[in-house]
Amino acid sequence: MKPFLLLASRAEDAAAEDEYEAYLRYGGLEPSQLRRIRMEATPLPPLELSDYSGVIVGGSPFTSSDPAEDKSDVQHRVEHELAALLDRIVPEDFPFLGACYGVGTLGRHQGAVIDRTYGEGLGGVTIKLTDEGLVDPLLRGLPESFTAFTGHKEACTVLPSHAVLLASSAACPVHMFRIKTNLYATQFHPELDAEGLVTRIDIYRNAGYFPPESADMLMEDARTFTATEPMKILRNFVELYAH
Repeated sequence: MKPFLLLASRAEDAAAEDEYEAYLRYGGLEPSQLRRIRMEATPLPPLELSDYSGVIVGGSPFTSSDPAEDKSDVQHRVEHELAALLDRIVPEDFPFLGACYGVGTLGRHQGAVIDRTYGEGLGGVTIKLTDEGLVDPLLRGLPESFTAFTGHKEACTVLPSHAVLLASSAACPVHMFRIKTNLYATQFHPELDAEGLVTRIDIYRNAGYFPPESADMLMEDARTFTATEPMKILRNFVELYAH
């Protein structure tokens, strides 16, 4: 089959490797079937979409709704390159799954309002599927409600009229949506289990996401949750689009 493409932007090697391994594990992929480009490290090379089965955008430290003057040169470059790629992906309805950062990238590209109104802290939340989500093929096999891990400063406040809302939480009304037939974005992390979240809390304890002294408490809290259903989204994405 043609490989999938993972576009990553985590600068910390430990976090980047843990994310990549999670996508391999829960997508049921071999390394040869998931090509990764670390966009924070190098400009995006020329890409032929026809070389891939689909494109996945992983989580990111970047906050797309921040004022332009507060963004680094690297963030401006990454945002410009992703927007240009979406200019090609969206008209083709080419298989796309954006996890967490995908809401900021695909959402902004399609005219959604992305801001800090509905941010959620690090931890487990209950996700509930909409009627449309219950019948969407990417959510095949998932129950109406399930636990997933989150941690985001921004979220979608207003979806564009042509988007289909697929999932929500009590604190964040847009947790997953679809554009056209094959373009998806989730606010929760479909690749993240409890130990993966613990790893990220440890890595980012001094990165300004939360008070460093709260890291141990957050890690203990993460271990009280079990998230197994969101990973089915990754396997479904692979099974739907591998060719």
